[in-house]
Amino acid sequence: MPQVALTVNGKQHTVEVEGRTLLVELLREKLGLTGTHVGCDTSQCGACVVHVDGRSLKSCTMLALQADGCSVTTIEGLAKPDGTLHPMQEMFREHHALQCGFCTPGMVMSAIDLVQMHPEGLTEAEIREGLEGNLCRCTGYHNIVKAVAAAWPLMHGKPAPAAAAE
Repeated sequence: MPQVALTVNGKQHTVEVEGRTLLVELLREKLGLTGTHVGCDTSQCGACVVHVDGRSLKSCTMLALQADGCSVTTIEGLAKPDGTLHPMQEMFREHHALQCGFCTPGMVMSAIDLVQMHPEGLTEAEIREGLEGNLCRCTGYHNIVKAVAAAWPLMHGKPAPAAAAE
């Protein structure tokens, strides 16, 4: 069987995989990183989003062999070693941007990439459009949009705006 060598959450791995193995399968089944979810198997829901070489990607659309030599970050790799959450994770928690939590890992990973690509800021409409590839069946997106907007200044080293009344 072919091997794939990749860095996942800062740790080197070399794993034997079948040629048809998807990246999401490698992460969940071979490496035990089950925070990346499989929702639809058709690239529609976004539950499987991870970062590959710093960009968000639906891991159900990429063969594991295509990730050879790449650096992959999953939801498990966002928090600091001391347990401090990434600012996006913290804002999702603070703004109650989840209910069942199934879409949350992919939503967080997509939102981080979206914020990183927009250092000048994001409007509510741009956040909503930027997260179109991530489906949530519980929240109605309002609190997700608020969380992304609140994380933007934190991720760009700017002062957080004063908390508005909910």
